[in-house]
Amino acid sequence: MTEKSEVRFEEAEKYKNLILTSIAVICVFLSWLVRQYPLLLGIITILSVYLLTGDRYQWVYIWKKTFYRDMIGLRVLLVTMFTIWIWERTGTTVVTRWAKVAKKTPDKEAFVMGDRSLTFRQGDEFSNRMAWYFKRQGFKTGEVIALFMETQPEYVFLWLGLAKLRVTTALVNTNLRGAQLIHCLRIAGCKAVVFGDEMADAIKAIQSEIPDIPLFQFNSPERENAPVLQDTIPLAAELNEMTNEPFNDVEPAKPRDTLLYIYTSGTTGFPKAAIITNIRYLLIPLGVHTSGQLVSSDIIYDPLPLHHTAGGVLGAGQCLILGCTVVLRKKFSASNYWTDVAKHKCTAAQYIGEICRYLLTVPPSDNDRAHNVRIVIGNGLRPQIWQEFVDRFGVKRVLEFYGATEGNSNLVNLDSKVGAIGFLSRLVSSIYPLTLVKCDEVTGQILRNENGRCINCGPYEPGLLLGKIDPKKAILTFAGYADKTASEKKMVRNVRVKGDCYFNTGDILEMDYYGYFYFKDRTGDTFRWRGENVSTAEVEGVISNLVGLKDTVVYGVLIPYVEGKAGMAAIADPEKKVDLKKLADGLKTSLPAYARPLFIRILPEPPLTATFKLKKRVLMEQGFNINVHNDPIYFLDQKSGTFTPLTQKLYDDIIQGVIRL
Repeated sequence: MTEKSEVRFEEAEKYKNLILTSIAVICVFLSWLVRQYPLLLGIITILSVYLLTGDRYQWVYIWKKTFYRDMIGLRVLLVTMFTIWIWERTGTTVVTRWAKVAKKTPDKEAFVMGDRSLTFRQGDEFSNRMAWYFKRQGFKTGEVIALFMETQPEYVFLWLGLAKLRVTTALVNTNLRGAQLIHCLRIAGCKAVVFGDEMADAIKAIQSEIPDIPLFQFNSPERENAPVLQDTIPLAAELNEMTNEPFNDVEPAKPRDTLLYIYTSGTTGFPKAAIITNIRYLLIPLGVHTSGQLVSSDIIYDPLPLHHTAGGVLGAGQCLILGCTVVLRKKFSASNYWTDVAKHKCTAAQYIGEICRYLLTVPPSDNDRAHNVRIVIGNGLRPQIWQEFVDRFGVKRVLEFYGATEGNSNLVNLDSKVGAIGFLSRLVSSIYPLTLVKCDEVTGQILRNENGRCINCGPYEPGLLLGKIDPKKAILTFAGYADKTASEKKMVRNVRVKGDCYFNTGDILEMDYYGYFYFKDRTGDTFRWRGENVSTAEVEGVISNLVGLKDTVVYGVLIPYVEGKAGMAAIADPEKKVDLKKLADGLKTSLPAYARPLFIRILPEPPLTATFKLKKRVLMEQGFNINVHNDPIYFLDQKSGTFTPLTQKLYDDIIQGVIRL
């Protein structure tokens, strides 16, 4: 037994004699009951001795500690799987499910933002007008229209209307600009773009590059008279002329038909369009609803972008699929988070790890506990601030979950275990086929045994999380991406037996003896910052172009008290010709804010003089510490947007959290 396991099971050792005595008493009692059946008593006695010899009594202890948790998890899993099975068998889609929900409570508020809201009836009528209008425009089943708009109550009903026409909507990240934005439109095969008036400048900048794509500008009701971009159609005004009668003019969709494309930030330079089918959109909010024991009378606070899965599927789906009222916010505000929650009487609230950290940086006030929130739902809450967050804001329950937009490997922390992203029962782990396999922690390459199969990890062994793909079960399907080549790259075959297939999450996790999972890191060339995944390979390409094709290495570095890893770029510049101002300006126009490196290190020689793998590892280990080498390092000043030399004082301020990042 390892040292860690000895510590972990110290309590089990203490109770071993008690367990043995209890078994003995039970056996005496059973002997009185079954004296006519001595063989049965013998079997029970032999089984008891077997379980309590060697280390097997530890499994009895694990069972004792996790039985209640596992039973709750089993209930959640079975209820979710059964409901999804029923919905699939009956041909339920997001549109048909919405129709039932809207009919049940037509005058209830569906989405609220600030002082403006839409009821279920108003949302349904708005989506009907959308469907009728785009049918009149000649759009057909299976075509794709991009939605490029910041959060507002109409957002979800814009794409819901297109779904009624069986047109797929591509939800484009509003941070994207230029070539990235054009790529998103092309990769999904968009036939048109619906954009908000607030995104007009971004569209104008690429308008000449997409002359073949019709543009529809939707002016928010708050800005009805905003100028309409030249050569675009004023959608809001056009919709006002349409009928709001129910739209049933096309053949009904099927549960596994594509509903949306949501762009993953797993490849920053060139986002991938993940396929969200009807059944997956139904599954995600249902799973969270069941896990959190939510009810339709709950009011959910969703300050996250609606073009992301967390905000637009998990959060908005509580309204569309389960009938809750969802409170939106255009952009997250730490100082207004609890004020909004209290104002709208929210009973549940969403977060990502960064949000929790930002909330803790706001000075304490009476608003901290002046709310009715009984549960917060999200992912990425750091173990270091978990308890502080719960204690300060009086949150009764934290529902931390793990999952990917396109993936089938989902975990949930049902009992608010600090630091855990979810669990699997150690005793019946075969019920939900996720597995941790050994891999190279730097490259992410999976290690295999002499038979060519993946090697399972034991407790406290870091490993790559894989989820079995089973097309017959909705909960285990992997729809993939619009780019089929990208889909194939996420699949791992011959994991346990020849011919099986698993989804590669790209995440390294660790599991303890009780089956709790803990996030360790991203594999390969990807790290997470500001709630987004950043691909180092593609950021390297952008920077290299901006600095005259010089050798560039990009990686993530840890900063104390900050969630995720900040970007850092090491540029080989022996001649010292890199123009940092030009680089900063170029990064601003070429990359989203979350993908821009915070640190630049100028190297005296190309990083490829040694093997790339070794050089990158050394650079990552040194991070932005100016005391371990003599290379100049520059820091991206958040106010001026320019790179400034990283001095000892500036370095100390960053390390001590004086400078807010």
